[in-house]
Amino acid sequence: MAKVSVLVPFVPHRAEHIVPYAAYVQWSPAHRLWQGQGTLIDPHQSLAFAAASGFRVPVGIGVALMPFRHPYDAAMQARSLAAVTGNSVVAGYGPGAAVFQESLMGAPYASQLTAVREYVSTVRGLLHNDSFALDGKYFRVRSGLHPLPTPPVEIGLGVLRPGMARVAGALADVAITWLTPVNYLRDVLMPALKEGAAGADRPTPRVVAMIPVALSRADRDPARLALASNEGHLRLAHYQDMLRKAGIDTDPADLKAGAKALVEGQAFLYGTVEEVAEQIRAFWDVGVDEVVVNLTGVYFTEGPKAALNELDEIVRGAVQ
Repeated sequence: MAKVSVLVPFVPHRAEHIVPYAAYVQWSPAHRLWQGQGTLIDPHQSLAFAAASGFRVPVGIGVALMPFRHPYDAAMQARSLAAVTGNSVVAGYGPGAAVFQESLMGAPYASQLTAVREYVSTVRGLLHNDSFALDGKYFRVRSGLHPLPTPPVEIGLGVLRPGMARVAGALADVAITWLTPVNYLRDVLMPALKEGAAGADRPTPRVVAMIPVALSRADRDPARLALASNEGHLRLAHYQDMLRKAGIDTDPADLKAGAKALVEGQAFLYGTVEEVAEQIRAFWDVGVDEVVVNLTGVYFTEGPKAALNELDEIVRGAVQ
């Protein structure tokens, strides 16, 4: 069954700031509360705080960046979050941009796909076996986690391009996309996911699409909202490459034009409640299992109250 979920549309600097969103998920038709990687408060900690505050909802992290933690710690943190929340967890991972890898490790992974394969294999092995051993190029592990009954932990992988989609098809439970238009998902990522899954003789992972969105208002400029939501992504080479393959040309030297192109190419959804609901359903129609509503642009231009009110309009409009 297709689902609609919620992204915390900011990086919290106090854990209690995400509580209204956890409460919203608990009391609304929304399926899961998602948080991206933060460099202020780690998302594992803030989501655990929301559970301790009384809002024990399914949660997802999309995506935690691999250079921040060893895969043993990643597995332990994900399982701990399932134990604390009493609900299922989607623990999504990704390597991050090459410049980010270099800033933490001294050099980027020589092979992004090899590093991801080793990382995800290790997290899966630790979560599902009494002991696990891997002697890889980037990670070496001979250990195990002490048994602990918890709700399910699904392993996610951030997916932008076909190579990573094939890795996700072979290894992940969930493929997590960000800023990917529906036509690119249908024509590029879905076939690659299926190819990777078939090669590993396993079911195709379910797909979670994180979609930046805003409702049309008389006084709004959609390109301004798209820029507020995605300025950082428009500067990154791997996002530029994905968008180019999706038919959306962006130039880091002209971010305003790039933001306008996101709207025109429907990587950023904009319209009435009915129009946005129809666009969300188009993602479900191509095989996306869960759409995550991302109102970062509204939050940063109009504030938290406007973002939360608009979130409710979009979620309820989509599930009608």
